[in-house]
Amino acid sequence: MNRRGFLGRTAAAGAWLSAPWIRTAGAAGGPNGQPNFLAIGVRSRGAAIAVGSCAFGRIVACCDVDRACIDKFFGHLGKKQKDLPQVYTDYREALARKDVDAVTIGTPDHWHAAMIIDAVRAGKDVYVEKPMTLTVGEGREVCRVVRASDRVVQVGTQQRSEYEGGFLKAVALARLGHIGPRITATVVLPPRYGKGGQVFPFVPVPGGLDWDRWLGPAPKSDYCPQRCHGSWRMWVETGCGPLTDWGVHHVDIAAWALNPDPDAPVEVAGAGTFPHGRAATLDAILGRKPYASLPNGFSTVTDYEAVIRFAGGHEIRIDGHGGAPKPGRGDNGLELAGERGTLWVTRSGRETEIRGTALDAAAKEPGKVMDEMIRLYKGRTPRWAAPKEQIGDIVPTAHMDDFVACMRSRAEPVSDVASHHRVNTLCQLTHIAMLVGRPVRWDPKAETIVDDAEAAALLSRRPRAGWELPA
Repeated sequence: MNRRGFLGRTAAAGAWLSAPWIRTAGAAGGPNGQPNFLAIGVRSRGAAIAVGSCAFGRIVACCDVDRACIDKFFGHLGKKQKDLPQVYTDYREALARKDVDAVTIGTPDHWHAAMIIDAVRAGKDVYVEKPMTLTVGEGREVCRVVRASDRVVQVGTQQRSEYEGGFLKAVALARLGHIGPRITATVVLPPRYGKGGQVFPFVPVPGGLDWDRWLGPAPKSDYCPQRCHGSWRMWVETGCGPLTDWGVHHVDIAAWALNPDPDAPVEVAGAGTFPHGRAATLDAILGRKPYASLPNGFSTVTDYEAVIRFAGGHEIRIDGHGGAPKPGRGDNGLELAGERGTLWVTRSGRETEIRGTALDAAAKEPGKVMDEMIRLYKGRTPRWAAPKEQIGDIVPTAHMDDFVACMRSRAEPVSDVASHHRVNTLCQLTHIAMLVGRPVRWDPKAETIVDDAEAAALLSRRPRAGWELPA
């Protein structure tokens, strides 16, 4: 399965890329018949997916609560399209535009749910960064709203589409039985982003940043730069650290490979270190004490491990210790192991590494493996070839390809909201088990934690007054 051979086989299959965009109800489209985009959240990853959408259409509006992010984004975008988009600080005003067909959402996690719901109800298709929601409860509501609509929503778990197909190939090999009937998947995650134990001083809000709107549904807090831009992932009010940032990528591939019964019960156990103490952190999240009772420092779990047990014997183990990698593994990736073979798959930049004994058996039937990859990709062939254009480290991607293709066909994208919600739930359950300090049991049919009221209370959070999810 070398890249040249694959590209030769898929040249015809990629013909849809140049097909005209089919306008749907409520869609406007640009002057060339291609979709118009609204970019919400244009810092870092948000800027990457927004500029990536320019390979397929035009950005007519953008929204960010920090003017400095807009200015930097315009520096990237100006190399891609001549006319700069209109700027908004309230995304709802931008959603009211009739000429917006689709939205990219690259904001912090605590804003995703409200933005998806508002965008879908405004008749827009959506590409949202992972994880789709901050809580399980938000995920339920997003799935309900999307299910009741005719909108296309793609979640940015791009390992399903990209990296030369390495992750998709690993899933295909597992599904074809080359690893064994009972698989243990080990997700290895990097250490937390930033040092633990520090206490940061509050400082005045910088000019150009609407801090109250940035917080939105998150608890009220004074400003320090470490609570914002990038390191927001390290505060339990707005993220879960690498557990849901990198973790949801690898757990997604692991669960796809294991293919557990979606209605069977799941047990999750985990333990880790919370910088301000497990009990104090739990009290703050449950509202038994104010968040201000915690020191003003990073609060997400570190040095952790967890195991997710499925009916039938499959397991997903999560290793977040961040120490020296074990033989055959790196410090960030996924191992699949069974009685018939093993695989290790990881990525760095745009490159993928895949190795293990299961590759030997697969080499004898490459056509069968490719057919399984296409079946897993919902009958479509992903285009993970390197793009022709690149702006710095921002490139149009195969995952965005799939989103726009589904905008045209109205098919379900490869990272649909229902499958992502199930995977994000697994990551959230590991966090909950660590917070309560005991294993939890999950009933997928009822979507609730069984016989543990305190743990079940962590499935949702009370948003700040005035910033509730859209009714």
